[in-house]
Amino acid sequence: MAWRTEEFGSCHEGEAGAVLADGSEPGPAYFDVGSGSYMPSTTEWWAYDGDGGRPVATGARAACSCGWRGTRLYPIDWAQVAEDRYHEIEGPYEDWATHIDDVEARQIPLPQDVSDLTSELEERLAKLADDAPLAALRAAAGVERATRWIASSAARQIQLDELSWSKVAEALGLTEEKARSQVLSYARRH
Repeated sequence: MAWRTEEFGSCHEGEAGAVLADGSEPGPAYFDVGSGSYMPSTTEWWAYDGDGGRPVATGARAACSCGWRGTRLYPIDWAQVAEDRYHEIEGPYEDWATHIDDVEARQIPLPQDVSDLTSELEERLAKLADDAPLAALRAAAGVERATRWIASSAARQIQLDELSWSKVAEALGLTEEKARSQVLSYARRH
C-alpha cells in the first residue's frame, strides 16, 4: 500500500484502490517475476489496465487496510495515463488523510501537559543525538526502560478493567487485532 503514518503503521495503510465499471473492487493483481514461489501483488488502480488478463479499472477511490473505503470515485483516463507514465490520481490521498484525521479524533486524548512533555522530550533528545550521541543513547535506554514498565502496568490495568477490544482499538486508533496483540504483548513484559 502506498500511504502510511508512523503512529498507525499497517493498521491504516492507504492506497488509491481500483474500482471496476460495475462498482466492485477487483481482487489482487499478481505479477510474475520469474521463478520462485513469491508473486508480488497489489490492488492499486494503476495495475488494472487490462494487461495480462487483468480487468480495466474505470475509477479509483481511497482504500484503507482497516476496511474503510472513500465514498468519492475518481475516474481514470487511461489515455492520459499512457501519456504521463507517472500519472497520479490526487483525490484518494486527501480522502484517506481525512479518514486518518477521523481515526485520530476518536483516539483517547492525552492530557495537554503529557503531550507537551513528550514533544519536548523528543525535541531535546533529537538535539542531544546531534550534539552528544552517546548521551542520547543512554537517555533513550532510560526512556525505553520507563516506557516498558509504564506500558506493562497500563496493559495489566486494561485487562483488569475488562474493556472491550473494540473500545481499546478505537482509543488507540488501531484495529482490534492489533490492539489486542499490543495489550497482551505489553502485559507480558516487565
